[in-house]
Amino acid sequence: MSRRTRRGGGPPPEQRRGPVTARRGQVEHSTTDQRLLDTRSPASFVHSDPWRVLRIQSEFVEGFGLLADLPPAVTVFGSARVGRDEPEYELGRRLGAALADAGYAVITGGGPGTMEAVNRGAQEAGGLSVGLGIELPFEQDLNDWVDLGVSFRYFFVRKTMFVKYAEAFVIMPGGFGTLDELFEALTLLQTGKVTRFPVVLMGTAYWSGLLEWLRSTVLGSARIKPGDLDLVTMTDDVDEAVRLILEGTGRAGPPAAATSGDETTSEVGGAAAAGGAPS
Repeated sequence: MSRRTRRGGGPPPEQRRGPVTARRGQVEHSTTDQRLLDTRSPASFVHSDPWRVLRIQSEFVEGFGLLADLPPAVTVFGSARVGRDEPEYELGRRLGAALADAGYAVITGGGPGTMEAVNRGAQEAGGLSVGLGIELPFEQDLNDWVDLGVSFRYFFVRKTMFVKYAEAFVIMPGGFGTLDELFEALTLLQTGKVTRFPVVLMGTAYWSGLLEWLRSTVLGSARIKPGDLDLVTMTDDVDEAVRLILEGTGRAGPPAAATSGDETTSEVGGAAAAGGAPS
């Protein structure tokens, strides 16, 4: 009997699965499409780690695809708990407009409060307003002044987008989330993961205490180097913040010499930030 025949006549049953050939007992009597469409798997598989990996991958792909064509952009962080009648809201609105006038798109977390103010200022000034939201149990839809937005499930994917598609950070007064983003940026700079990336703190009254603690306690305990304090600059002035970003990203000329009357802006390593002489 031929090796290609079997009892009963004819060659053995054969099935091609892409580049794979299956014969005899390995032949399946349904197609992949049939099994996809005709069967209902337990829902538990969508909560498994392999499925989560696919969701994480899809968020990166969606974020990269959405933001790849952004013009130069600045990410602004701040509190969601700022009312529209507060001075901080107006400050954010002016900042968004000034960044748009300087040719930047603005990126925020897309929520209310300071984020809304910055998005609103940018949109009203004719700039591109981007919001990167996050799935939370208690908040929040993207605000109405977001022109281009996406919401993420995973904080670490969202953080990547904040850094990858921005040339600078502006940190306005905020809570744990804002502090998280501030120290994330400083860590990336300190370790050389990103370079030429200005970080500007808006609000000397709000941030001075933190910077003094960094100087007196963290630097004083040799947990950071003196140069690490130069990674961030503090100001109260919107135009100064934009100038620092333009200079820090190489989009403007070298900074002018500071005058004796200019006390609104300081390096963290400078006297105004610390309230005293440099270490």
